[in-house]
Order: sequence, then C-alpha cells, then structure tokens
Amino acid sequence: MNIFEQRKEKEMRIAQSMSKVKYLLAVGSGKGGVGKSTVSANLAISLAKLGFRVGLADVDIYGPSIPTLFNIENEEVVGQEIDGKLSFHPIERFGIKLMSIGFFVDSTKALMWRGPMASNTVIQMLSETLWGELDYLIFDMPPGTGDIQLTLSHDFKLSGAVFVSTPQQLAVSDVRRAVNMFRNEGVNVPILGLVENMAYFTPKELPNNKYYLFGKAGTENLAKELDIEILEQIPISEDISETNDSGNPISLIVDSLEGNSFLSLARKINEKLNNNIK
Repeated sequence: MNIFEQRKEKEMRIAQSMSKVKYLLAVGSGKGGVGKSTVSANLAISLAKLGFRVGLADVDIYGPSIPTLFNIENEEVVGQEIDGKLSFHPIERFGIKLMSIGFFVDSTKALMWRGPMASNTVIQMLSETLWGELDYLIFDMPPGTGDIQLTLSHDFKLSGAVFVSTPQQLAVSDVRRAVNMFRNEGVNVPILGLVENMAYFTPKELPNNKYYLFGKAGTENLAKELDIEILEQIPISEDISETNDSGNPISLIVDSLEGNSFLSLARKINEKLNNNIK
C-alpha cells in the first residue's frame, strides 16, 4: 500500500468513526495545570444532564487524567473484531462514553513518543472506537500547541474549540498562543470562547462574596484583545478538588455553585454551536 492509499484509508476510517457524531469540540489550554481536564469532564457531565448524547476522548497523551476523574483507571477496554479489523467499545460512566490513551499504557511509566507516533496513536484510538450516535464528542487536548493539536484540527472537522486559563499572566500569555494557532489560516478552527478557571473564591459562609485572589484583569484583557467571549468563570473550590479525587466530578452534585457554573457553560456552548457561533 503506497502513501496515497494509506492516507485515503486513514481518511475513510476517521470519516466512518465520526459519521454519527454531530459536534466535535476541543477543550484546550496554553499550559498545564489550569484545570483543562476538570473542565472537560464537568462539561461532558453537564451536557449529558441537558439531555445530550456525549462522548469524551482523552487525547492528552502525555498526561491522561480522565480515567482518574471518572474513577475508571482499572477498567478494561473491550475489543471487537469487525470486518477483519479490531475496534473498541468505550467505557460508559454517568451516561458518557469515555476513551483514553490511559487505558492502553502503564500509568507508572512515562511515554517517550515523538510527535508523529503520538499523533498516529491518537488517530488510531479515535478512529477504532465505536462511538455510535453522539451529539457531542469532546476532545480533552494536551496543553500548548503541538503535533496532536495540528493533527486533530487537520484530520477531524472540529466544530469549535474552548480554551481554559487561570487569571495569572503566565497562563494568559500561553493561551494567547494557543488561540492564535487555532485561528491560523491553515488550521482555522472556530473559537467559542474562554473559560476562566480558579477565577475567584467564595467562602461558604459568605455565598454572595467573590474574592479575586489572582486578579481579574488578565483574562478580561485577553478576551478584549482577541475579541472572544469569557464563557464562564469557575471558582476556586476545595469541593472540586475533593470530587476530582473521588472520581465523582462536581457537576454530579445538584445545585452546587460549581456545578451550576459548568451547567451554564454547557448551555452557552450548545447555544453557540446551534447558532453557528455568532
């Protein structure tokens, strides 16, 4: 099989695997440690709570967090041979179809893969997963700008991207580069907006008070500079940390401050995509 035949076969596999998915949504960040995977997980749960069929693909190949956030590190992916080729059933939890590179590698060992190998592994994982009919397939992206981001934007028709940042200037500077990469003419993925994580602190005994521990100008100035919307501000919360560790994300808690923030985010993203991102 020559290179052109290989490329055509890859395109056919991708098209077939994504044929019943309505929206492909990327959740990215400029740097690690800003809560991107937390946002991805809670956004998926919130969309499911709104009645949508949701899948979540963990393509953060060097630091997969989704198995931990959903308490499924020890789950085994079931394979099935279809037309002579091996496919995989996603693991379902809280009504969400989940797939992660973390299911296939030893969590105690570092992945030392060069860009092409990492990108090809992501494509293989996504295209060999039996996603079925979905309204949303969310990609929890690696931080920064690299081969996997370029591969997904080129080989998959992304409906839009959301970027997660914290208020600190370092995070804001990095997310600027990530947004500009997705806006590049050769990439051209619609930017739905920013999510400011760890935006403020609200004491439980003072539920109407907001304390902006890291300031508030950084993300606001970036949004104005790039002409994009801050879709939601997620508070700093010990409850988010505790629910992450337990494998039961905060959005599962009814009427929590943090859960309502993620539910609001889900509604805004759905509205933008259904209105063609006006």
